[in-house]
Amino acid sequence: MTTFADLALSKSVLNAITRIGYEQPSPIQAAAIPPLLEGRDILGTAQTGTGKTAAFALPALSNIDLKVEAPQVLVLAPTRELAIQVAEAFQNYASDMRGFHVLPIYGGSSMSGQLRQLQRGVHVVVGTPGRVMDHLRRGTLKLDKLKTVVLDEADEMLRMGFIDDVTWILDHTPKQRQVALFSATMPAIIRKVANTYLNNPEEIKIEAKTATVDSVTQRYWKAVGTSKLDAMTRILEAEDFDGVIVFVRTKTLTVELAEKLEARGHRASPINGDMSQQLRERTIEHLKSNKIDIVVATDVAARGIDVARVSHVINYDIPYDTEAYVHRIGRTGRAGRAGNAILFVAPRERNMLRSIEKATRQTITPMDLPSREQVKERRIDQFKASIDKALEQSDLSIYRDLVEEFVKEREVAPEKVAAALAFMAQQDRPLTMPENSKPERRDSRDTTAGFSDVERPRRKERKQEQFSGEAIAMERFRIEVGHEHQVKPGDIVGAIANEADLSSAYIGRISLFDDHSTVDLPAGMPAEMLQLLKKVRVRSQPLNIQSQGAAADFTPGAKTPRPKRSGDRPQQREGGQNRRPRRS
Repeated sequence: MTTFADLALSKSVLNAITRIGYEQPSPIQAAAIPPLLEGRDILGTAQTGTGKTAAFALPALSNIDLKVEAPQVLVLAPTRELAIQVAEAFQNYASDMRGFHVLPIYGGSSMSGQLRQLQRGVHVVVGTPGRVMDHLRRGTLKLDKLKTVVLDEADEMLRMGFIDDVTWILDHTPKQRQVALFSATMPAIIRKVANTYLNNPEEIKIEAKTATVDSVTQRYWKAVGTSKLDAMTRILEAEDFDGVIVFVRTKTLTVELAEKLEARGHRASPINGDMSQQLRERTIEHLKSNKIDIVVATDVAARGIDVARVSHVINYDIPYDTEAYVHRIGRTGRAGRAGNAILFVAPRERNMLRSIEKATRQTITPMDLPSREQVKERRIDQFKASIDKALEQSDLSIYRDLVEEFVKEREVAPEKVAAALAFMAQQDRPLTMPENSKPERRDSRDTTAGFSDVERPRRKERKQEQFSGEAIAMERFRIEVGHEHQVKPGDIVGAIANEADLSSAYIGRISLFDDHSTVDLPAGMPAEMLQLLKKVRVRSQPLNIQSQGAAADFTPGAKTPRPKRSGDRPQQREGGQNRRPRRS
């Protein structure tokens, strides 16, 4: 099997994708990365959802010279949503490249903000054709240092009427530049563009294998309002399952999630590429022999799993491509049995859901989370079944004598004794979910994208929180949103408080500047949380939060007057104001 380490990518790019948890390149990545690294033009035919973004972003980043603060890569995308998505992917893959800058440009966003960032210097520009043309006509986008042009979803740009704009832009790029054209189909006009603007390209065609198992029932849950861990726990409570494979994107999350499921009473084990082959085989054998019921796996590690008792596949993290989805759900519905596939989809991942449905030519039906009443009924039914089993298979004479003796000694009704014994038996798993155990609510914007669920205090507990009045150490962070984005301090408080599940009383001074802001947060914020906050958007701008070092100590809950706004000082918000933060 080809690995990313075999593809001669730069060390910083390899470090980033290893941390993200990528284990093996998809077919389009394995085929496209080597020629792109060599500087060759490519003509790629591949469906949406096959991993094209990494196929061109990883080699482009490996060839970038960070000392040259001018656009070296230009990516043209048909929609602003795709432009934003591609820009975020570049930012993630370049997380180890200090000083790297990527800029998405598209209509409907602030032109002044784009101008300022272009003047400051960017290495990669990702834009829609119309806005790229605007900047080229104004002379604000200079392409004299351009190395690579990528045409992403060329057939979609043709369908939307952008093909003339694309050729106009290509005419304004340097003669000596690399061109990578990707398209799901290859109509004659796209082929003509390729013949005109590509120099002896390497043609790559990836045939999508999209046949899914007819015996598998496919459903999805829209991941909003409840943490994915709590949602999966409810599903496991209410579904009749035998064996389960839970798919996640990263090796780290396999271990973390398996431990959390174990803590909630399930027999679970991880399986990932870091484990020895012997240990992986032992885990699969334990699944076959009913010693465990749930395996939490990455795509690569799960390829050898062929266990007839697997009744459910849960896609805890949506796969990066449709091929991976088909491989995943093929783990269930085997040996003539019915199978179930459940997919967790965050709002921003709906395009991937549509791509999966289009590629598989099957509709994935939405599902609701089991209600508290359904969970209660399920637990009661299981408890009754365990009583029936004990009555049929066990010699209860010694226990019957013990209960009779207890009833006589204590002069208590047998029903009360039976109720007390039932309570003792179910203490670790109450038959009813207590009212204060409602799952915490939060916005499920992509995160997810492979990060582990962070254990957070319940909202009710946070409201009852008492502050000690002692000052705590703070750290100052820069966020890439400011006056020009019409942001207010309440927007920042709301976004951080809701996404990090952090009481607003712990958010310190906020200072707004033209193109950025600073915010003081408690020192020692978890790395996973900071990675999550990097992607959070305020006024359509990713925060891209970066530490600027220690800040003054701060007392949570303290009421400090907000300084008046003046023309030459930034707008500030002192922490601990008693007002409800507004969700961004």
